[in-house]
Amino acid sequence: MHPKDQLTFLMTEYGKPFAANGFGNWFRDRCNEAGLPHCAAHSLRKAAAVRHALNGATAPELMAWFGWKTLAEAQRYCEMANRIKLAEAAAAKMNANSQ
Repeated sequence: MHPKDQLTFLMTEYGKPFAANGFGNWFRDRCNEAGLPHCAAHSLRKAAAVRHALNGATAPELMAWFGWKTLAEAQRYCEMANRIKLAEAAAAKMNANSQ
């Protein structure tokens, strides 16, 4: 059931919102057809959360956007983004010192 106050971004071939597991199953089939059995729909959600955090989104903002109930869930993605930023900073220092 899809609440009337929510937007539908992805629809089935019949113009209807996907059922709860429908998009994940559809995406899995497309990944398998493309020879990418290790990919999953959740990977898109994870990547989006990390990108939001890399662009400055806070844990409470991630909670609002992704619908998470706990701070720990959102904080996980903020920590991933911080690790990426730290690694990029370290790489920049290595590059600056090697020239």
